[in-house]
Amino acid sequence: MPAKKLAPDFQQVFVRLRRILAAHAASMSVAHDEPDHYLLNTTKPHPTNGHALMFGAVQIGKNYVSFHLMPVYCSPELQAAISPALKKRMQGKACFNFTTVDEALFAELADLTERGRKAFVKMKFA
Repeated sequence: MPAKKLAPDFQQVFVRLRRILAAHAASMSVAHDEPDHYLLNTTKPHPTNGHALMFGAVQIGKNYVSFHLMPVYCSPELQAAISPALKKRMQGKACFNFTTVDEALFAELADLTERGRKAFVKMKFA
């Protein structure tokens, strides 16, 4: 009988991606901080509906760990700066999916997250 294929270590991926978002928690609001879901909102209300605006989130799913970064959705400049390798991880306009830790892509994502925070400040969302 063939050896059973081991499931990826999604918890390790989650912890690393959570760390990227958590670096910005001091200037934002942590809405969820669970072992499988981390959500960071801005502290300024949305200009039209008054609700908190989602900045980013990390969530463990069935097949991958998702990293959502809303500034990418709002900024064509940020979208254009994403490398082809990171773009391959995109699902939709603001979601990146991972099954393993990728140091180079996580470093790029950390930089993109910082630039996204600055873009949200410039847009007066944060």
